Amino acid sequence: MPFRRRARMLRWLGCPRLGPLWLWKALLVCVAFAFAGQLLGVIFNKSVSTVGRSILAAPDQGPPLGSCRPHMHIMFLKTHKTASSTVLNMLYRFGEERGLRFALPLGYQLGYPLPFNAHRVKGYRAPGAPEFSIMGNHMRFNRAEVEKVMPTDAFYFSIVRDPVALAESSFAYYKEVAPAFRKAKSLGDFADNPHTYYDPRLRNNHYARNLLWFDFGMDHNANFSVPLARLGEKMVKQVFKLILVSEYFDQSMILLRHALCWPLDAVVSFSLNARQQKPEKVSNSWVGKVAQSQAKMPPNLSLTEDQREKLREWNGLDWSLYQAFNRTFWEKIHKFGLARMEQEVALLRTRRDVLARVCLRDGGRPVEAHRIRDKAIRPFQSGLVKILGYELQPRLDNATRTACLRLIRPEIQYKDLLDAKQFPRTAPVQPAQADGAGAKTGMDWDGTHLKQNKTQQLR
Repeated sequence: MPFRRRARMLRWLGCPRLGPLWLWKALLVCVAFAFAGQLLGVIFNKSVSTVGRSILAAPDQGPPLGSCRPHMHIMFLKTHKTASSTVLNMLYRFGEERGLRFALPLGYQLGYPLPFNAHRVKGYRAPGAPEFSIMGNHMRFNRAEVEKVMPTDAFYFSIVRDPVALAESSFAYYKEVAPAFRKAKSLGDFADNPHTYYDPRLRNNHYARNLLWFDFGMDHNANFSVPLARLGEKMVKQVFKLILVSEYFDQSMILLRHALCWPLDAVVSFSLNARQQKPEKVSNSWVGKVAQSQAKMPPNLSLTEDQREKLREWNGLDWSLYQAFNRTFWEKIHKFGLARMEQEVALLRTRRDVLARVCLRDGGRPVEAHRIRDKAIRPFQSGLVKILGYELQPRLDNATRTACLRLIRPEIQYKDLLDAKQFPRTAPVQPAQADGAGAKTGMDWDGTHLKQNKTQQLR
C-alpha cells in the first residue's frame, strides 16, 4: 500500500501520526489477541455456567399457581400395585431436596399388613416430639395412629386402580406369597373358582381379595352390600383430600401439583417398579436354552371378559370404591377445565421426554435389572416377574447426574439413603427382605425383627 494512502487511512482511524511500521503491526497483533481472548472467555464462561446448572432447574415450571404456598406436610397412603412407587419417588425427591424429615419404617414397610402403629416409625417417641413432614411407605391405614405422627395440617392423599388390573398385577407379583394365588394354575382359573382357593385365615391372602379396601384399613372379607360400600367411601373421603386414579396417571399428577402447589418438575416422573410385560428373547445358543429352561415361568394372566366380570364381583368392595373415586376424579377434572388439563398434561409429557433424553440411555426405555451396570440403581427383584429399571446417560455433569439419579433411584435404595441421612449411626436392613417376599426370605411382616446389614454404597 503506498505511503500516502496508508497515512490517510491512519488519519481516518484517528491516528494523526504514522510512527514506525513495526509499532502498528504489533498493535494490530495485540488487538487481535485481545479480541480472541475476550471471545474465548465468553464461550468458556457460558459453558461453565451451563454445566453448573441442573437440568431440573429449568425456568419453565408450568402455568403459575397463584399465591398458594407449597405443602410441606404430606401423608400418602401407598396402596399396592397402583403406580404408588412412582408417586413415593416424587415425595422422596421433594423432601430430600428441601431437607424435610420423613416418617420412615423400621424396615421397609410401616408394620404392614398389621394395622399401622405409630411406634413403627423410626425415631418416633410420642406426640409433641419433633414432627415429621412426609409419610408414604406401605401401611395398613389406621387414622388414629397416623395422626399421632403427622402434623394436623398434613395433606392426605392416595391412589386407586381398576380391581381387574390390580388383580392381574397382584397375581403376577404375589403368586408365590399368597396361598390363594399359589394354588391356582392361572389368574383365569382363580377368577372362575375364587372360593376354591381362598381361605381368609391364611397369611398373605389379603393380596387376593379387595386389596384396596384392606390397605385403607377396612375389613376386606366383609360381604358386599351397598350400605357398607357407601360407608367405606364416606370414611375415605373424610380423611383423604385427593384420590388419584392409576389409569389416568398424568392427569392425576396435574391435579396433585395444583393441590400441593408444587413446581412442574416435582411431579415429572419415570415409571418405577414396573414389571416386564413380555419375556426377553432368548438366543439360540445352548447357553440361552439352558438359561430359559432354568428360569421360572411367568404367571398366566390371560382373562376372558366373563372372568374379568367375575373378578369385579369377587372384589366388589374395591370395585365400588374405584367407581366412586373415579367419578369424583373426573368431577375434579371438569371443574379444573378439560382444555386446561389437556394443555398441562401436554406440558408434563414434553418435560418428561426432555428429561428422558438428557438423563437416560436408550431414550428412557426401561431395561432388565441385570443389564443395569450400576448396582446401586438396580431394582429389587421379587416373585416370578422381572422388575425393570433405568440406566443413566454417561458423562453427565455432577448437578445433572444428581437430579437424574433421584428420578430413577429404586424405592428400596432411596429409603436406605434417606434413612442414612436421618439416622447416620444405624445400618439399614437388607434390601432382599423388602417387600412381598414373605416366608421365602424370612421377612417379619411387622417390621420389628428384620436382620440388620450394610447395603452397598449409594451415590
